[in-house]
Amino acid sequence: MKNTPSADTFFARVESGRQVLALFDLLPDVSFFVKDRSGRFMALNRRGCEYCGVISEEEAIGKTDHDFFPATRAANYCEDDQHVMRSGQPIINRIESAPEDAGSPRLVTTSKIPLRDRRGRVIGIAGFSRQIERMQSGTADAMADVITHLHENLAGEIATEELAEMAGLSISHFERRFRLAFGSSPRQYLIRIRIEHAAALLRETDKNITDIAQSCGFYDHAHFSRSFRRVMSMAPSAYRKRINSADRAKPASNRTSA
Repeated sequence: MKNTPSADTFFARVESGRQVLALFDLLPDVSFFVKDRSGRFMALNRRGCEYCGVISEEEAIGKTDHDFFPATRAANYCEDDQHVMRSGQPIINRIESAPEDAGSPRLVTTSKIPLRDRRGRVIGIAGFSRQIERMQSGTADAMADVITHLHENLAGEIATEELAEMAGLSISHFERRFRLAFGSSPRQYLIRIRIEHAAALLRETDKNITDIAQSCGFYDHAHFSRSFRRVMSMAPSAYRKRINSADRAKPASNRTSA
């Protein structure tokens, strides 16, 4: 009886893991990355290079998110990375704003897993992000219409029944299909859109927080603050203060014009 070779034995014979990583360059709608324990990029596919604004992977190797993204956004990415590495627990299909444009209504689903060495020690992370709108190409057009409707009417009262009818599905079928596609309920998705829009208003305008809350579909200041804190891990006022501090810390030539 012949011995069946194990997967570990097979992969030990592969000359370099980078042969497998090269496959991610063939997925134009997926940003794939590998970072070491210090948050330095060790691998990045073509879509990841586009997000970072570099032409080739070589330009990103050894650099961190802080070399490519605004201070607050980079800090959020690093905090997530460190959480995954400390806990050893992955982040699976979390919805967040697309990396290429802070405050954009475009969203991505992001997953991150810890990477371990042969002794089981966490030495880094691997992850990918996939733009949600592009992911709809594999689903019915009606589902894509639902997403567009949510983005265009984020401040209004939107019932799940209304969305299910728009998709031509029963409520239970619609909710199952939505969660499968986006990793969240329709209500959670809508809250995330509202928070992303509110975050953009906090960054880019001087509107008071109560006005921002109402314009983004929240009942009142308290409701907005609770929801914002759950998603962003800080209060709206703290977020605005952090953004302003980061902007003041930039060289004058790099600050965004008002």
